[in-house]
Amino acid sequence: MGWRNIVITQHAKVMYSMNRLIIQTDQDKYTVPVGDIQLLMLETTQAVITTGAVCALAEEHAKVIFTDHQGNPVSETTDYYPTRRTADLIRRQVAWPERRIANLWTKNIGSKIQNQIQVVDFNKLESQSLVDELDKLELNDITNREAVVANKYFTILFGSEFYRRDFNPVNAALNYGYAILLSLVNRAVVANGYLTCIGIHHVNNENEFNLGSDLMEPFRPIIDQWVSQQHFDEFTQNIKIGLVSLLSVQLVFNGREQILSNAIKEHVANCLHFLSGETDEIQIEVIIPNEVSSHAINGHV
Repeated sequence: MGWRNIVITQHAKVMYSMNRLIIQTDQDKYTVPVGDIQLLMLETTQAVITTGAVCALAEEHAKVIFTDHQGNPVSETTDYYPTRRTADLIRRQVAWPERRIANLWTKNIGSKIQNQIQVVDFNKLESQSLVDELDKLELNDITNREAVVANKYFTILFGSEFYRRDFNPVNAALNYGYAILLSLVNRAVVANGYLTCIGIHHVNNENEFNLGSDLMEPFRPIIDQWVSQQHFDEFTQNIKIGLVSLLSVQLVFNGREQILSNAIKEHVANCLHFLSGETDEIQIEVIIPNEVSSHAINGHV
């Protein structure tokens, strides 16, 4: 799997030739080895991509994300499952033991809350109320500490008048960042041969990415931290590019320093191995860097 994230922001044609992606704009031509690409985002409806390019990216299990006229993600490519063991894995998936599901969801939410506390502390704000809620976390989060913490967390981070469902630039940036995270988690789920629609907590019949929505939770605060450090009145192109760049940010995951996109792959694989009984322990420890650069993008056109 690749490592580069490419964002197309202007009128362009994306083609494939000789194991390379060719991006032709009105003024320039760029070439990138297809094997280097993990994500291609078409950030404009003025871009054209050939079927040859889509096929080549699919063979490398690279994600292609399409956006609408406002630049918001609306769809993504989903490859055929890459393993001959898919049928067996799906039989396991629908029979995951409830105890393992409960344990994993508790670990996921515990890690998410701990990471939210990191973000609040980084902003030099009062986090004790979140710590108190974390102490109340029970198996399978039966008292829904996740929701209680979320209500307090966003108010602490963005102010008392902030409401998560409001239509404003901050929420637009958060949703955009979460959509990118979800895409990478979905990619890892499919690469391991499992279905994205069968989750462990999210069970919405209209959500084809229930499992991705479950497993991405510990990494959401990375988006929150970056957005909290920006000062903007409009959801601009630069903000979108900065959010994509987070996939390449360095962090510490389970005691090892690595970039976010690699941590996501490892996390998803660990969770699936645990749910399927291949391992009996699961660790989810994320240390968010104190400074998240907005200049980590691998390339944008």
